[in-house]
Amino acid sequence: MKSDSRVLRMSGGPSPEAFQAAFEVLDEPLALCDAAPLRLVAANPSFTRFCASHDATAEAMVAAVAEVLARAPGQAPEDGSSSDVEVTLPGRGCVLVTLARRADTVVVRGRLVPGRLMAERALLEQARTEGVLLDLSRSVAEAGGEEELVAAVAHGVKELFPHRSFCIRIIDARTCGLTSLYAEGRLKDGAHEPLVLKQGAVAKTHLNAAALPVERVVVAREVPLLFEGSTQGVSAPLVASGQLFGAINMEYPQGLDADLIHDERVLLQLANQVAVAVRNAKLIDELTFVRKYLEDLLEKANALILVANRDKQVVVFNQALTALTGFSKEEVLGKDVLSFFPDSEHLRINSITAAAMRGESVNSFETRLRSREGEVRVAFATSSVLTPQGEVEGVIAIGQDITVLKELEKRIIHAEKLASIGQLAASVVHEINNPMTAVAAYSEVLLMNARLRPDTHPGDVEKLRKIHEGSQRILRFTRDLVSYARPAKDKPEQVVINVILEQAVGYCEHVVAQAKVSVRREFAELPPISAVRANLVQVFVNLITNACHAMPPGGQVTLFTRREGQEVVAEVRDTGTGIDPKHLGRIFEPFFTTKEEGRGTGLGLSIVQGIVESHGGRITVDSRLGEGTAFTLRLPLAAP
Repeated sequence: MKSDSRVLRMSGGPSPEAFQAAFEVLDEPLALCDAAPLRLVAANPSFTRFCASHDATAEAMVAAVAEVLARAPGQAPEDGSSSDVEVTLPGRGCVLVTLARRADTVVVRGRLVPGRLMAERALLEQARTEGVLLDLSRSVAEAGGEEELVAAVAHGVKELFPHRSFCIRIIDARTCGLTSLYAEGRLKDGAHEPLVLKQGAVAKTHLNAAALPVERVVVAREVPLLFEGSTQGVSAPLVASGQLFGAINMEYPQGLDADLIHDERVLLQLANQVAVAVRNAKLIDELTFVRKYLEDLLEKANALILVANRDKQVVVFNQALTALTGFSKEEVLGKDVLSFFPDSEHLRINSITAAAMRGESVNSFETRLRSREGEVRVAFATSSVLTPQGEVEGVIAIGQDITVLKELEKRIIHAEKLASIGQLAASVVHEINNPMTAVAAYSEVLLMNARLRPDTHPGDVEKLRKIHEGSQRILRFTRDLVSYARPAKDKPEQVVINVILEQAVGYCEHVVAQAKVSVRREFAELPPISAVRANLVQVFVNLITNACHAMPPGGQVTLFTRREGQEVVAEVRDTGTGIDPKHLGRIFEPFFTTKEEGRGTGLGLSIVQGIVESHGGRITVDSRLGEGTAFTLRLPLAAP
């Protein structure tokens, strides 16, 4: 023990008088230092033992004191005075030393930290921990998503456990698949999967380990270290409501001491807060996803969906309604639902809405909706929109566009009328044919007799000739009309397109005369084609009639025929007003027409296209506003 009482002298030490003053009480830990800068000059054996009890050397202790004085110069003693300085050694605890200055020499006396001071430091540390956890709870509550939440947790871990390596892993509670990873430090290869949980921690959190997928989560007695250079570590699972949401692993690099029991307790406390926050964030994400999914279903559904609240304001107006009416969402949402129905429908819509607000549903009702181009016909079914408490908060109407259906009904009624007129016309033709046959026969006999009698006046002969020609014309027209009205035979025959055109012009003589237009023919010599005669006649009757309707008096319909390779080309051109370019793409659609109400069914060109294509041909249109329109048919030549 005597050897321990030796005094440690540093080279360049103080004078013998100063040395003697520094070591008046040798059983206390004392050291002599230069004042500026604070540098160890000599230390007695008690000071050396005192430093060793804190895992430090005398030089390290003086350096730690110098660091405190550099941060807080006011703690340095003046000449002839002394002061107490609290020194914290990293990982070694708290040390209290007394500094006494005499001229350029500072005496350092080591002291053990009193129990009261240790308690105060423990309270301060607890208060700091609670403050960090409180700040963390606010941060995770304000996080906008999982990424922001993980960043907030990482910041909290750094505040609570400086100089540590740590890893935060967030997983999906159902599949246990990794969704987020944050690491502060250098992870070992493949260390982040699978998730390894400490058996004791799993038991504390009441987590059902048997329900966890073994390929993703492993429960072990000890958790392996994840970071390179770590010597020890602690971990805590993120468990809320019996579900696993991840884990936090914290490890200590070599040379850093730690209170594992204290750190694990604080880490578990932090993990509990984080687990609840992660669960809430994932629930919000799921609710947001479900809400967006339902909104997309309503928005993109292939049905008309309209929702109004109790104040009859539109809150949902989906894409199908926008496409049908032409109104954008900005023009509709928040407006009175009645503003989108004609005035004549308001009473009925009001009664249906009132019934829905009482919880009654309407299976189907037809109505009209306003649109940018007028009105459309729709059929709706309504039901009530309920709150979670079962109160009615609005009405939802789901329907479909029945404009085309209603138009089709009108066309069918019109067709039935035409069929009735056709039957009547057939009877009329029969009634006309009988007397007209007699007129034709007798006029022919009278004309022959008049020509044989020399005393017959030439004017009488001319009158008899006109009577005979007129009767023959009527008979020919009634015969062709019955032939045209009769259902066409499917069997094609060899026909010449020029003859078909002439026959169509004959049918349209009345339309041409009424429109006060002329017909010009430019026919080429053509070989026959294979076609159903009556069907082709119908094609050209429709095209010539449309041309006459599109021209003012004085216009001209020109009929061209020519041969191009193995095709016969027929063209019907007019000098009318032309077709608006925005309508050109729709003119062959069924029921589409630009004619006034009652002047067209919108089926003519659709029928024409069907007939031409059934003959292996094709039809195209070329039109210019103010100049006219040309329909061109191309039909294959008949096989030899």
